[in-house]
Order: sequence, then C-alpha cells, then structure tokens
Amino acid sequence: MGEASVTPGTGARRLSGLGELVYEVATADAHAETWSVPDGESGEWERVTAGAFATDVSGVAKGLVAAGVGEGDRVLLVADNHHDWVRVAFAVWTVRAVLVPLPSVASVERVAHVVRSTRPAAAVVEGGRVHRAVAGLQRELPDLGRVWRLSPGLPELVSLGAYMDASAVRFRREVASPEDAAVIAFPMSTVSTSMRGAVLTHGALLAAGADVVDRMWPRLSELEPGAASTLLEQPLSQMPGLASLVACVVGRVRVGLCAPGALRTLLAAFRPTVVVCASSLLWSVYEDQRSAAKLAGWDSLGTFNASVDAAVQFDRSPKKGAWRRLSRSMYDWSFSKVREVFGGRVHLVVCWGGDLSEKLDAFFSGVGIPVMQVLGCAETAGVFAANGPGDRVAGSVGRALPGRDVWVSREGEAFVRGGAVFSGYWGDAQGARSAFREGWLATGVAAEVDGEGLVWAQGRVRAQSAVAEVPGRFVAGAVEVGPGAGGPAQSGAAPAVGEQGEGRLSGGGGAPVERGRAEESVRGGPDGDGAATMELPVMAEPEGGGGPGPVEPTDAELVAGLEARLRAHPLVSQVMVILEGRPFASALVTLVRDQLEYWRLVNGRPLSMTAEEVAGDRDLLREVQGLVYEANRNVPRRLAVRSFHVLAEEFTVQSGLVLASGEVRREAVLRAFSEEIEGLYRSRP
Repeated sequence: MGEASVTPGTGARRLSGLGELVYEVATADAHAETWSVPDGESGEWERVTAGAFATDVSGVAKGLVAAGVGEGDRVLLVADNHHDWVRVAFAVWTVRAVLVPLPSVASVERVAHVVRSTRPAAAVVEGGRVHRAVAGLQRELPDLGRVWRLSPGLPELVSLGAYMDASAVRFRREVASPEDAAVIAFPMSTVSTSMRGAVLTHGALLAAGADVVDRMWPRLSELEPGAASTLLEQPLSQMPGLASLVACVVGRVRVGLCAPGALRTLLAAFRPTVVVCASSLLWSVYEDQRSAAKLAGWDSLGTFNASVDAAVQFDRSPKKGAWRRLSRSMYDWSFSKVREVFGGRVHLVVCWGGDLSEKLDAFFSGVGIPVMQVLGCAETAGVFAANGPGDRVAGSVGRALPGRDVWVSREGEAFVRGGAVFSGYWGDAQGARSAFREGWLATGVAAEVDGEGLVWAQGRVRAQSAVAEVPGRFVAGAVEVGPGAGGPAQSGAAPAVGEQGEGRLSGGGGAPVERGRAEESVRGGPDGDGAATMELPVMAEPEGGGGPGPVEPTDAELVAGLEARLRAHPLVSQVMVILEGRPFASALVTLVRDQLEYWRLVNGRPLSMTAEEVAGDRDLLREVQGLVYEANRNVPRRLAVRSFHVLAEEFTVQSGLVLASGEVRREAVLRAFSEEIEGLYRSRP
C-alpha cells in the first residue's frame, strides 16, 4: 500500500478542509475504488471510484448553493449510515457550511432542541416523523429555508443545481480554511438542554484522522494498494463513527456503511481487511465461539479454553521458535474459525472506546487479528490516545498521539493538552471555559497513565468535558485546581505519573479504587437472572464539605439534590433514593425509553433484545454506576447510594405510581417494587 516512511496523514494535514480531501484523493487517482455501496436488488457491493464520488459531491454541493446555503450556515442532517449521508456531509464541507448530524432514532424533542439551538439554513432528514417535525419549525424559525426528505440519490437537492456552473463550488473551496467550523457534534443523549454541541474545525478533524492513520500505518502499509477496506457500523452522527470515516478517507481505506447492529452479519460477505468496531463486536464473537464449543460437549469446551490460553500466551510471549510454531499448528484450526467470522482477510482491528479487557485483547491478537484500541471524546475530535503496531500493550489504549499530553487527576479523570481540540460549545462560551483547567481539557474519561506512558481507560465519569459550577466546588467530575491541589496548575507541565493519588480512579469522595478492582457485583445480562442491579463500594466521607453558607442543608435536601443530579443525565428518567429504616441508601432508577433504544443501537446490541434485557446490560449498568459515583461525591457517606436497581419502564400516572403533577408516589413505588428493594439489601452483608 506504500512505503512505511511515507503516510497519507502528512498530506492531509496540509489541506484546507474536509471537502478538499475528496478532490485531493480524486486528483491523485480518479479510478481508485474508495467506497462500497450495497445494491438493493442483488445484495452485492458495488464499488465507487474517487472520481465518481467527487462528481457526486459536486452535484450535491451545487444544489446547496442554489438553495441559498451560505458560508458558515448550518445544515441539519438526520439520518442513519448510508452512502447518501457521506455525500451530503462532504458537500456541506465543500461549500464551507457547518454539518449538524443527528441519528434517525433521535426523538422529536431532541431534534427540535438542536434546530432551535443551531438555527440551520437547511435540513436533510430521514423518515416522515422527523421530516414533519422539522418542517413544522419553519414557521417559527425563518432561517430554516429548505427541508428535504432524504431519498436515494438526493434527486430534489441535486436538481436545484443541475444547471449551475461548477465554479460556484470551486470558489468556496478556494477560500476554505482549516479554522472553519466543520461540525457541531451533539452527544448520544441530547434530550436534556444541558447537553451541548461541540464545535470542531476542519483542521481538528483532519489532524485527528491523520494522527490515527500514522499510528496504524506500519500495519496498513503492508497491504497492497487498493486492498484496504472496511465496513463501518458506528453511527456517523457520533464522534467515533465520524472520526473513523475521516481516518479511512485519509488512509485510502475503501469504506462500506451499514446500520448499527448489522456489522456482524455482513462481515463474511464483505470480507474487510480492516475492521473498525466497538468492543461489543469482539465480545459477541468470543461468546459465540465459546457457546458453540460448549454445545458440542465438555471436551470441545476444554479444547476451546486451551486454545484461548494459547492465543493469549502467543500475544504476550516474544518467543518465535519451534515451540511457538508447534503450539500454533495445534490450535490453528480453532483460530481459523475466529478469523472466518470476520471474512478471513482481516489484517487489523481498530476498537474504539478502550473498554476491551486485557484477556480478550490478547486473545484476538494471538489468533492473528491484531487489535488496536483507541480512546477519545468529542472535544478531542474523537481521539487522543491509541495503540499502534509494534508498540501495543493488550488492555490499554496505547500512548497519547503526537503533540498531546495526558494527565490524570486525583479523582481519576484524564486531562489532555495539545493536539486537535474543539473550538467551544455552540452558543455556550461559559461551558467551553468550564471544560478547561489552566489550559488542560477535562475529557470526562476515567483513566490511568502508568510509568511507561500507557493510558488505561476506566469508563466515563461525565458525558461531556464541561462541568457545572456551584459556589465552593465543582460538581460532576470536579477537579480542584490551584497551588497545592495536585492539578495541572502546580506547574506548566504534566505532573510525573506516580505522584500521590494520580493514575487511580476515585470511588466517590475518598477511597480510590485500583484499575479493574472496583468492588462491584452485577446481576443480569446474558448470564444473570434478569435483575438490573449493581452494588457500589463503600465510599469514604467527602473532604472539605460544600460551599460557603450560613445554613447547612438537611438530609432531605441533600438526597433531593442527589436525585436531581442523577436525573440530569439524559438516559435517566426518574430516581427514587430509599433510606428510611434501612442500613444504607439504595435507589431505583428508570430510563428514558427512546434513549434506551438508542443506547442499544449505538452499542451494537441485537434488535431482538427486549428493553428489560438492555436495562440489565453490564455496560449500561456500569454507565449508570459512574453517574452514581459522581452524585455520591456531593453527599455525606451516610447518604451515599451503595446499591441500585435499574428499571426499563418509567413510573407513569397510568400505573398509579405518579401523581398528575409529575411527583412520584413514593409509598406506591415502595409497595410495587418491594421485592426488588429487598434484593438490594439481601445482597449486602
């Protein structure tokens, strides 16, 4: 695919914008196959050349110009992954407009909030429900000129510019700048108006994509020219999907698109050489192989377990002698089954999120499918750390990308300085300021950094980088900054890893929890009894107390504040903390139904999963666990929630659990869920 010393990332960093990337690829080789599009009738994948794609993008771009979309105007795009999404996105960037992407499963309320916030000049939406909602806002928002319903080929939009000279688009491209805003990225959950849209420039997205390609290049460069291909299922409206798309175009990786949850079924037919996925795909492949071995008999299961141990040792051991060749030949028949699930040609796996276990990471790499974990957030253009061939440690997310420093606070939150970062939150300057501490960006990611500079992800402590501010303290992942606080303000550089309290995840207001050793018990999911319950470690008393004030809050006020902080998360609908007559506080948590469905799609869970099964998913429970950790930091130990139960269905007026005013009927809830509540206390000593 090219010499390892020369990478496509070098040229991408010099481009003026994402739109220019399309034409640069087409100019280099117009016949290069850059996209794969499914044929609706035959089911086969048709390949699209760089030249044909550039022509398609120009046609859509002319339609946008003819419709009156100006430089800096926002264009709303509500759609799932397919080729027309990519055509619209690159056309928007080509005419120097700003893309505002949302998934098609977004609720009408969420879409309306985003439209009112960003005031787009035009919108392209998928589905009649969202189309009617957006079109109905045209009377309220005169800036919203045209609303097109997405249809194959975008005929209505393209026809507007059919007779327009191409120079109108070329003039826009020639004055483009890397500092131009390219995307306003809203996180997965945006029901709450507190969720902000992160503004990312063309330069930031290009730099992040180029850095990922450079990190992976030693492996990508081993492929023949035109052999690199991938199938993306992560939503392009979210940063992992968008960052993956940009990196693939920069790295000359042919891209096919599929809906979330469909990747597993399409791998064998598509036969990609590069797999870009979340950890859930690798978990499902491993579990399916293990289940098949178990069904075949205990002897087969024992052989499978032995092959897993061998694969892990292959990845960990540097030895490559006769013993290794003999051992591999013994188990290669088992390894080949795993490789065939991915189509038999996979040369590299890029796994986003940093939540793949060390054993599973080592297993797939030992099988012959090298896994490179990647970690980032929207405010860092999707990525700030990644593993790379030749410098990979299983279970970690590798080292910080070039030009970036990563520091971990005493509370266990990763801070980043340098590299590609966002320009701010749309319409919220104060929120953007609160995301930084003395020049360091708070990522909202819990992590460790070891003495070798490797980053170990621990999950999320907050949905976004910005934190809310109240008198006397920061909340929601607050980091104390200033002389003597142990934060980045102590010096102009990142503190050395290994200082007291750093590189550890704090379980609440005090006692730190070592990586991978949190005292937790999850019941439910694939192997449990269906109860979506989690126990939390006992936490030390928060230090320092709250902000200044002549009157101390009562226990009832503190509990009400804890419940309110949990409800502020868009995934959470209702919270009821249970304390009276109990040895410790527990909680019942209900989830927003459409957010629960979207969580399932984004995390690649099958369509057959019921809402109750999703609510009992281990990853979702850990996400709620992080919210409870944060809420506990603002109350005394005696009021901290130590166990909770997640319910898929919300309390409603019809069920008799909610008053007409919206207030939860506590006594009715206690009676209705007495069994679940008692289970929370039976499970604790």
